[in-house]
Amino acid sequence: MSQSKAAKHASVVWQDGHVSLDDRAALLGQRPATVWLTGLSGAGKSTLAFALERHLTGKGHACFVLDGDNVRHGLNRDLGFSAEHRTENIRRIAEVARLMNDAGLVVISAFISPYRADREMARQVIGEDRFVEVYVATPMEICEQRDVKGLYQRARSGEIADFTGISAPYEPPENPAATIDTSLITLDVASAQLAQILMPRLRF
Repeated sequence: MSQSKAAKHASVVWQDGHVSLDDRAALLGQRPATVWLTGLSGAGKSTLAFALERHLTGKGHACFVLDGDNVRHGLNRDLGFSAEHRTENIRRIAEVARLMNDAGLVVISAFISPYRADREMARQVIGEDRFVEVYVATPMEICEQRDVKGLYQRARSGEIADFTGISAPYEPPENPAATIDTSLITLDVASAQLAQILMPRLRF
């Protein structure tokens, strides 16, 4: 590390506020958590995330969805889809989710996040006690049927490089908190199942 970088690093010190996590929990009536939805493109992650957000909001919980496409419009618009960029994409999202959890919110994250190592990194950043990994395990053939943008077809023809499930790998979770196939159950049922898993973590 150069002297200038070392000096800059030494000058960065974490600042503690005067409002504790317990204070925020008491204010919002909940403990924070991050629901990390992972699965193939078209699996239904975003649709499920927003349905869960509506379900939890209806029960009085303050929450927010971090969606893969939405985040790439702003915070991560400088990133592509190489393995390195995917890792940085997940790192940034994990840091944002941690900050939002520190603010007391429930975060629902909807990202392909294809690599186990990246999801484990996210777990470490966010915290084991807050991280709830959910595998949206909708089969690829169903994902392709839903693909109105034609991304799978373009990936199969070679027009899109590094497309998860076609020209780039997807590593399923080995021990998720829940596995949901959105082709088999309704959104209402899926949301209720995830809320049931989540509620014990939120109780204050």
